[in-house]
Amino acid sequence: MKNLNLIPKITLWVLLALGIIASVMFYAGGDEAQGLEVAGDILNIPVFTNLFLNWNYILLTLAIIVTICAVVASFTLKFKVNRKKAISSLIILVAFVLVAVLCWFLGSPAEMHIVGYEGTDNVGAMAQMSDAIMYLTYILLAGLICTICWGAFYTHIKK
Repeated sequence: MKNLNLIPKITLWVLLALGIIASVMFYAGGDEAQGLEVAGDILNIPVFTNLFLNWNYILLTLAIIVTICAVVASFTLKFKVNRKKAISSLIILVAFVLVAVLCWFLGSPAEMHIVGYEGTDNVGAMAQMSDAIMYLTYILLAGLICTICWGAFYTHIKK
């Protein structure tokens, strides 16, 4: 059992070390020989930009997988013990999905004009997804602030 508890700690330290290495390579690795010209100015691009972005995509994917697994495991354990609490946690998850879908429909598929960018990823579903992520971030930040304020107020009243 002790060895089983050691696996998450080792995994955490390995992921942290790889993240630090990727960050140092990105920030201290220098720039490419030729920069990107945008509106007459030359922008220097770090050499290890793709490595850094790919590492962040990997971490995001791992975080999503772990979160989904934790939610499913928590729901099944709660459902065995207390069905009412399990259903209430499922309602919160469904509400989050509904807010995410609402944010998707609030996003605009119109083309975003980005200086120096000539690709096709700034129109259609990608533009709508970036808008949806921004709206969802704002809503989650507002929810976090409200939760912190309510928690402080509730603990103050409870004393």
